[in-house]
Amino acid sequence: MDELHQGSCLCGTVKYCVSGELKGVTHCHCSQCRKGHGAAFATYGSAPASALSIVTGAETLKGYSSSEGVLRQFCSNCGSSLFWSDSKSSFSRWISIALGTLDTPFTVRKQKHGCVGSKASWYEIADSHPRSP
Repeated sequence: MDELHQGSCLCGTVKYCVSGELKGVTHCHCSQCRKGHGAAFATYGSAPASALSIVTGAETLKGYSSSEGVLRQFCSNCGSSLFWSDSKSSFSRWISIALGTLDTPFTVRKQKHGCVGSKASWYEIADSHPRSP
């Protein structure tokens, strides 16, 4: 049976559904993710873009091109960061979902820290998950 993940933004206007496994769970410490989430890092899981369905609020979903090829999407009502994708990468047909917006339970199989070279100076990573610069 396929996995089904449901999520929404803070105000509940944007609701989405992802069918299938969320892969590549990464705690991203880059400055763009930190600023976009207002936190030490952002945690994402990825799926083929075709697995994502916007159930409600598609008209409220807005995009911001944070760098060449990278589109970050958020709710224009409440500002919740929901998705990002990179049309210039080898995963151009995939979308990353901000896992903090999931409404259904999610079990992480594997996870890692990314962009640790630019992590917040005030945050210390205290786990043993793999890390990449």
